[in-house]
Amino acid sequence: MKIYFVRHGQPDYEKDCLTELGHSQAAAAAERLRDSGIERIFASTHGRALETAAHTADLLDLEVIPCDFMREIGWGPTGEEPLPFNGHPWTMSANHIANGETLVDMNWRVNADYVNNQAVARIKTVTDGLDAWLASLGYVREGEYYRVAGEQPYQTVAMFSHGGASISAFSHMFNVPFPQSVAALCMNFTSVTVVNFEGEVGALTYPQLYLYDGMYL
Repeated sequence: MKIYFVRHGQPDYEKDCLTELGHSQAAAAAERLRDSGIERIFASTHGRALETAAHTADLLDLEVIPCDFMREIGWGPTGEEPLPFNGHPWTMSANHIANGETLVDMNWRVNADYVNNQAVARIKTVTDGLDAWLASLGYVREGEYYRVAGEQPYQTVAMFSHGGASISAFSHMFNVPFPQSVAALCMNFTSVTVVNFEGEVGALTYPQLYLYDGMYL
């Protein structure tokens, strides 16, 4: 099974919608995806993701299936006590690099930058929802891998979402610390990232990642 993860087009974040350029990018991305064999389209319930997905859905005559778990992650303190740094995952990873601190730590959640950071709960929402979604597609999380559970209902699907939510998903699927994933992966507007699952029924499998550029305009 192939999953096309697509970031939304250029947004108006305040209105949670696409700009005129964002719609043009989404239309160009839809043309890019026309012959990809996509059978189902899923999307975050943020307006900017739904509007981006609609271009491909209209072109392929498919419906957009909303997925709350893939909404964009948040960050910042969970209470009144401020965080040691500003709480923004991208800025925090850059700060760790500047200070020569490791990003390769699977216990990153206990780092002072992430303790009491809203990002941790939001990332867990993404990863828990992702595993439930993948199970519905025939791939059940088992330790660090996925078990091919049975007949897969679709060969190819698309998920339209966001930079932070998608990176959270990739970090989980590939067992890479989230701060390292943030530093290493760059997703332009309407970028397409393909995750491929293979394996015989009953076997364990590990996904493969294909990276593509975005902004198809």
